[in-house]
Amino acid sequence: MKITRYIPNAFTMANLFCGMLGTFFAATGRLDFAAYAVVLGIFFDFFDGFFARLFKVEGELGLQLDSLADVVTSGVVPGMVMFQLLHKLEHWNTGERWVDAGLSWDSISVIPFLGFAITLASAFRLAKFNIDTRQTTSFIGLPTPANALLIISLPLIIQFQDIAIAENLITNTYFLLALTALSCFMLNAEVPLFALKFKSWGIAENKVRYGFLLLAGILLFWLTFLAIPIIIVLYVLISMVTRTTTSI
Repeated sequence: MKITRYIPNAFTMANLFCGMLGTFFAATGRLDFAAYAVVLGIFFDFFDGFFARLFKVEGELGLQLDSLADVVTSGVVPGMVMFQLLHKLEHWNTGERWVDAGLSWDSISVIPFLGFAITLASAFRLAKFNIDTRQTTSFIGLPTPANALLIISLPLIIQFQDIAIAENLITNTYFLLALTALSCFMLNAEVPLFALKFKSWGIAENKVRYGFLLLAGILLFWLTFLAIPIIIVLYVLISMVTRTTTSI
């Protein structure tokens, strides 16, 4: 029995464990640690599929396990992060960037719970993905990891980057609610998006992927956490322009 057959599922379980850590950190208000856990989980998520293709051990079990892990890492955690952002805004203190208002039924209105719509939309998107035969080489709708990166970047921008315009947006309840609605829509929209899955390493057949990765790297080096929302927007725009569902 080859040990290589267990490597992809081991990476998937590592993704799930990161999601569990991210949920804990988000629930306790450590949104920066939650974000790091999600990033690490997405790293494992990428490589479970990579090793499954490399070792030719792709199967139904791995597919279902991968989606279950993604529900936690890229669904529950960003939903909890949005919940916490909306909750903190209700107790905003101009003397401090973030106030640990605590979680109790007396201190929470219905508004923060709307952030969990991201979790519900993510779960629905993953369930559709498992039965949608069109998404073998590309995506229909924003992938949950990309959406998770978008959401978790918000507290990192506030905490580590002193940019007034960005902070004013992220600390606006209406902006966060609008972003939540847009996030839920894009996760399940009939919009073709290219996948960062390389069947070969040739430049000609992967020019869009290489170009996007190069641009993303430059933006991350230049803008750090602020680059993440920009990269996600560019990902959608580039996909719509290139019509990658049939050409990539």
